[in-house]
Amino acid sequence: MSICLIPARGGSKRIPRKNIRSFRGLPMIAWSIRSARDSGLFSRLIVSTDDDEIAAVARDAGAEVPFTRPAALADDHAATIPVIRHALDWLEAEGALPETLCCLYATAPFVRPDDLYAGAALLGEGVDFVLAATEYAFPIQRALRLAPDGAVGMLDPVAYGTRSQDLEPAFHDAGQFYWGRSRAWRQAAEFFGPHTRALILPRHRVQDIDTPQDWDRAERMHRLLEDEQAEAGAGRPA
Repeated sequence: MSICLIPARGGSKRIPRKNIRSFRGLPMIAWSIRSARDSGLFSRLIVSTDDDEIAAVARDAGAEVPFTRPAALADDHAATIPVIRHALDWLEAEGALPETLCCLYATAPFVRPDDLYAGAALLGEGVDFVLAATEYAFPIQRALRLAPDGAVGMLDPVAYGTRSQDLEPAFHDAGQFYWGRSRAWRQAAEFFGPHTRALILPRHRVQDIDTPQDWDRAERMHRLLEDEQAEAGAGRPA
């Protein structure tokens, strides 16, 4: 049994009400709920929130909101894993502890059902965790440091003479979803390590949404991707 958990607290500061603000005609959280529902992977789709309005929007979009997240897990310093553990404790008390849980962020409109399937398949290979990740667009070894007086230097001067194609690729968390075994979510002291695998997503489907500029860029990207999908579908034989 697998459950999808969508964390969605109400106190977003940089983009107020970000989780339910309209994104291309739907509340932002509705895109995540739609992808999770369309995947067919989950026996339950639960939103963890402290906010009554978010709860109402989530229910309208097809998710459950069976509990209210405690305020201590909903401030600006709340981390994801304690929120997951709180949900698992609630599920265990209900006699419904799942074998696996996918944490899907409320601000992940680029996630597709196929991505969730691919993550589940990697988890099925016997690891404890899977995260969505993508490659940095530029070699991080070429990063620059700016001194207080404006002088420019390299963070890694040794890499200055190395060709870009010879530098080790680097990846970062896509900030979209994490698969994990309930046992591991509750017990593991470290998320990263030999027990974790990365599902690599193309860079053009990864965008942080933390500022109004991010939001505008994400909407443009999303529209282009949907247009591409529609054109590809129209070109298939009937």
